[in-house]
Amino acid sequence: MEETAGASAYGASLAGGGFDFYKFIRQPPTIVRILSWIFALVVFATITTEGYINSPHSAQVKCMFNQNDSACHYAIGIGMIAFLACVAFLVLDAYVPFMSNAQERKYAVMADLGFSGVWCFLWFVCFCLLASEWARTHEVTGVPEDAARATVAFSFFSIATWGLLTYFALIRFRRGVNEVTIPTYTEPQADHHTPYPPTYAPTSYNPTTYTPTTYNAHPSKAPDMQPAFQPNPQPQGDAEYQPPNY
Repeated sequence: MEETAGASAYGASLAGGGFDFYKFIRQPPTIVRILSWIFALVVFATITTEGYINSPHSAQVKCMFNQNDSACHYAIGIGMIAFLACVAFLVLDAYVPFMSNAQERKYAVMADLGFSGVWCFLWFVCFCLLASEWARTHEVTGVPEDAARATVAFSFFSIATWGLLTYFALIRFRRGVNEVTIPTYTEPQADHHTPYPPTYAPTSYNPTTYTPTTYNAHPSKAPDMQPAFQPNPQPQGDAEYQPPNY
């Protein structure tokens, strides 16, 4: 007897189950990932379209965050990678339940956990950098202040959403580990050193062929049958012998 563990670990679906789009779209990880996708789009799109301006005294464009081009480049890079990663992980979330191999599902969950944790930290760095550079920006003539504030705000929101994605991935990983480590039950191995075997297997029995003996109901020439009991024989001698009288 053996119990197979880990067959449904790391989010495997039931056998024969199809993809339910409405159920998938209502799952908390899916909702949070879509929000992360939107926030990343707002950050890098806002800086790309409105983040570079030129001063009245120069034709050269500079980043609106204290003219620090590194801050804008960092935010654009983090936002674009997060945007593409959200799309990739959405597809992976829909495909993982139908993976037949538990080890492949484990790798997918580990990739989600690692990437979400790293990007949560990188969004925190991005928020701190943009907020610090915006606080040092004193010349705001011609600077789209609403766009700058929106970029800082959505960078902060991205910290929360990617933190939640890390939390959801950690729950899936720990649940999968617990399901894989369920003890299994197997038959005990036969110990040939013990005097008594653990199980008894009866030997095969081959019955011998029995031929019944037939008897005639009225035999024509039956031999003389001896009686079953014979009385004691009379002593031999003179049968008319009488004892003498005195």
